[in-house]
Amino acid sequence: MTGLHISDRQLWAEAVAGGESSFALLFERHVRAVYNHSFRLTGSWADAEDVTQQVFLAAWRRRSEVTLVADSALPWLLATATFAARGYHRSTRRWLAALRRLPPERSSGDDLAEEVVGRVDDERRMRRLLRAVNRLPRGEREALMLCLWSGVSYRDAATVLNIAEPSLRSRISRARARLARMLDTDAAPLTIEEEQA
Repeated sequence: MTGLHISDRQLWAEAVAGGESSFALLFERHVRAVYNHSFRLTGSWADAEDVTQQVFLAAWRRRSEVTLVADSALPWLLATATFAARGYHRSTRRWLAALRRLPPERSSGDDLAEEVVGRVDDERRMRRLLRAVNRLPRGEREALMLCLWSGVSYRDAATVLNIAEPSLRSRISRARARLARMLDTDAAPLTIEEEQA
């Protein structure tokens, strides 16, 4: 059995019973979404890797305590990533501040690989966007990140955030309007997907 047609709920139940292979399927199914969400939260690919590891470690350790929303583990995983990123950010804030005070490294003249340049540019744009997003009220920020950045349905996100779906839609609308005012539209690196139908 490939696991493609098995619901997250069934895989989670098998993982609770000790099925490591079922948990591995859940990991394969959702790791990219959690990693991308973590990058959007941290603005750093390396930090996103650390946060993603924390999320799946927490999922394994707490698998018997977790109640899935609908049949998907993704809303819980993304909400856990949000909390893990907050904790990660707090624990590394002083270290990063000290690192930023160091003088920049001098270039050796070697050309950087195209992938590295792309990743650095992604991080620069994401940090700019995160500065704006972090100025949003917490409820608007969480709704925007779950629904527009990570593709969680409005219904599932409303359940995870413990609010009514119309309230969630209102938060997203306000967040979009605030972001539009905060960011220079000509240079804005926004990659927020179109609102879900």
